[in-house]
Formats: sequence, C-alpha cells, structure tokens
Amino acid sequence: MPKMKTKRSAVKRFRKTGTGKFKRTSNYRAHFLNKKTSNRKRRLRNDSLVSKADEKRVMKLLPY
Repeated sequence: MPKMKTKRSAVKRFRKTGTGKFKRTSNYRAHFLNKKTSNRKRRLRNDSLVSKADEKRVMKLLPY
C-alpha cells in the first residue's frame, strides 16, 4: 500500500499544537482594512484553534 500524501494546501494553513489540536490563522485580514477598527485588526492577528467539528476533516488532510 502506498504512503499517504499530505495535502500541501493544508500544510500552509494549519499547524499542529503540542496537545494534538490544530491552529489556524484568522479570517478577514486580507483587504478592506480601512473600515475595520485597530482593536479588531489587533485581535485578528492572533491564531485560533480549528473547531471540534472540523478537526476530523483537517486530520484527513494532514496524516501526521
């Protein structure tokens, strides 16, 4: 049986934490930044965790 390949697009978007959860960057940071408050943009800088519902889907993309 051949090795499982990782989806390269997923590697660029998700990182695994030490506890086995997945981190992701925030949405809404690409453009239209003029209308967003500096407070909101500062909060969007932080990474957040992938939701429990999507964790199984991400695991399938990243088999490591």
